[in-house]
Amino acid sequence: MEKIILVRYEEIFLKGLNKKNFENRLMTNIRRKLKKLGDVKVTSSQSRIYIESKDPAFDMDEAMIILRKIFGIASFSPVYKIPSDYEAIKENAVLIVEDMLKRNPYKTFKVEAKRGDKKFPLNSPQICADLGGVILRNFPNLKVDVHNPDFIFYVEVRESTYLYSEIIYGAKGLPTGTGGKATLLLSGGIDSPVAGWMIAKRGVELDAVYFHSYPYTSERARDKVVRLAEILSEYCMGLNLHVVPFTDIQLEINQKCPQEYLTIIMRRYMMKIAERIAQKNGSLGLITGEAIGQVASQTLESILVTDDAVNLPVYRPLAGLDKNEVVEIAKRINTYETSILPYEDCCTLFVAKHPVTRPSLDKTIEYEKVLDEERLIEEAVENTEIVRIY
Repeated sequence: MEKIILVRYEEIFLKGLNKKNFENRLMTNIRRKLKKLGDVKVTSSQSRIYIESKDPAFDMDEAMIILRKIFGIASFSPVYKIPSDYEAIKENAVLIVEDMLKRNPYKTFKVEAKRGDKKFPLNSPQICADLGGVILRNFPNLKVDVHNPDFIFYVEVRESTYLYSEIIYGAKGLPTGTGGKATLLLSGGIDSPVAGWMIAKRGVELDAVYFHSYPYTSERARDKVVRLAEILSEYCMGLNLHVVPFTDIQLEINQKCPQEYLTIIMRRYMMKIAERIAQKNGSLGLITGEAIGQVASQTLESILVTDDAVNLPVYRPLAGLDKNEVVEIAKRINTYETSILPYEDCCTLFVAKHPVTRPSLDKTIEYEKVLDEERLIEEAVENTEIVRIY
């Protein structure tokens, strides 16, 4: 028996004539992510993807950890590949179940079969019934339970036959690279990494922009954001993190603009700088972690004024979520523990005691006139550091 990995997808089925393009992108992404484990062969047949390796150094357990974070994969299984010969199926099924019972005290089971090869002499119900009988005769301590079995023995008869008992769920979504590119405004908080992950799940490649206010924010704050970008990159095939020096802009806004408008003007400058960087790198939109009404800068009025600063569309996947819902996702994707590290980002600096919650666009634009906008933005973009994370 040869042990390989069988990969399934879901949404790609809906892509009609474009299905093959999405499938090919997913296979390319799998090859890229598994390349570090050794020589690997990734092929497709009958809407399944197969991962095989003859390399003795290939670590299948590590491969399955990586596969869980590749968008486009609905689920996968470590499977035994054998010839589509029924005598071989029965013989190998007994060997596999025998090995399973050495490791686990199972009492009940059922067989589920899919016959993709219509030339195979038994149909799916016949395979289930007959193979179930074979297992019962060889392991009299086992019983059949079709409703709540301790394990399910799966049989897929295709160009070869695949035997397995484990299904591992993946990240789902669409393959990275099929949905264009967008730029995430990444802070050190809980929300923005989740927002980036949610958009990336739709097949969108990510770049990220982080606004660093040294020396008011420490290098530990920067390191924290780099770590968040690294976690995101595990899902989205790598990204570029643009670290923008923001101190001079914040100081100037603080000195020259009304206190209650500091936050909204600062947000507008962040959007303007992020848009410049995004346009340079081929991004088609901006992503933020804002949720409606969560803080003063996230009221509908504030969002309207913020969005006026840019021409690119701004995507806010968390808009309708509450904090607990965002935290739940953050924990699931492993960004939460990093996000709550106590290193402040630039958004906590120069915060007004009573920030305006219903800002006027006309007033905001008037207050901004005292700032040398083009110089401030150009200097920030010119001095931006790029951290490549792959």
